[in-house]
Amino acid sequence: MVMHADLSPPFNPIAGAAKPRRKFVSLGRILRGGGLKDGSRIPRYVWIFALGTAAIWAPITGYLKTAPLSYTSHMSLILPGSGASSSVNLADIGQASSFANSAFSSGSVSPTETYKRLLSADRVLRDAASRAGVTFREFGKPQVQLVDQTAFIHIKMNGPSPAEVQARNAFLLDAFLEEIDRLRNDERDSRHTSSLTAIREYQQTVGATREKIEELQRKTGLHSVEQFQRQIQEADALQLKIEALSAARERGSATVKGLESKLNLDAETAALTLRLNNDETYVALLQVMAQASGDLATAQARYGAKHPDVVKASRAMQAARSKAQTRAIAVTGQPLTLEGAIDGGRGALLTELVRQETARSGLDAELKDLRALLQQHTARLDELAPYAARLEDKQRDFNVAEAVFASAIARSQSSRTDVYASYPLVQTLEDPTLPEDPSSPRRMLAVAAGGAATFLLIFALFLGWVRRGLIDKILVTK
Repeated sequence: MVMHADLSPPFNPIAGAAKPRRKFVSLGRILRGGGLKDGSRIPRYVWIFALGTAAIWAPITGYLKTAPLSYTSHMSLILPGSGASSSVNLADIGQASSFANSAFSSGSVSPTETYKRLLSADRVLRDAASRAGVTFREFGKPQVQLVDQTAFIHIKMNGPSPAEVQARNAFLLDAFLEEIDRLRNDERDSRHTSSLTAIREYQQTVGATREKIEELQRKTGLHSVEQFQRQIQEADALQLKIEALSAARERGSATVKGLESKLNLDAETAALTLRLNNDETYVALLQVMAQASGDLATAQARYGAKHPDVVKASRAMQAARSKAQTRAIAVTGQPLTLEGAIDGGRGALLTELVRQETARSGLDAELKDLRALLQQHTARLDELAPYAARLEDKQRDFNVAEAVFASAIARSQSSRTDVYASYPLVQTLEDPTLPEDPSSPRRMLAVAAGGAATFLLIFALFLGWVRRGLIDKILVTK
């Protein structure tokens, strides 16, 4: 146990009561303090407690009495995380697709952070303040909080009254949504403008290619590659027809030669013979000549060569032959070996010979015309072949340009429906709340803070009161 020495002067009963001396507080006393039973320190500690308590509770009381009431309204927003896509099929051209990724698919861009910045943007706050009918400074700034790993946005707004702070929060939401719509429309218009520029370029490309095709068509008369293909097919069909007619002509020539060999005369003579036998005068003269020939034979059989009947019959026969020869020349235009009236079988062969020769002559003429026509077709195809290749290339370029042009139009129209590509959809999860109790000043918190500070002041004074004993104990222990 540590004993404390009594430094007070001894009491002298003879001298009477000791005269109190003037005491000065030394630095050591300030540091070490006095004894636990030294009551002279009480006034100092009371004053320190009073001043400390006044220093603690005076600002708290002033704050609670003078601070205006403030209310806080809450609301929550959510961003759905699904993407969107659209597709347009164009017959004989292609497909135009538009796809918008989810707002949260990119790790470098956070839509919630973007909207947090937008909620605190000066333009949005000024618009909301204008809607609320207050100044920008009076409107204040919202407290925006993002919830990690979610798409929630919590907004707090302070105001002087419950109804007004709720209205301010609602005005902030309206201004925020209107600003998002404005940004979406601006983006859509910008994209549409760039799309129109590209569409005009594609249209010019289509027009230029079409002009080249029309110029080539006017120059060659070839309107399409299909037309050139049809002409090639026609030339092939013409060649096949010529080959078939040539084979038919060969068969006809063989038939004519066989009939000429059997009849021992050519087809021309057979035709003349048929013509003569169809002439009644010539047929009558043949009959007269045959009668005269019979009479001559009868006379020669009965009389000698100089007999008058034989001479007469011979002269009659010569006269009939001469008349028949003259009639044959008159009918056919050339002298022919006189032939008696043809019978049915020989007449049929002569008729067939003439028919076959006529058919062969017709085939010859047709083959001649077809070969000339084929030669013209071949020359035309040889001339059009390079132009057809150029026309095919130009038509392919035109189809590609037209497909790109149509796809650009379809893509431009489909992208206009995708308004959530850069600024995703936002929905109100919790409407602005109507606060029931003020959020500031917080009376219970202020009283609790004052009480805690007072307790700490008392504890500090207690430590100051007992510090001498504690210091001496520490020194003795060391």
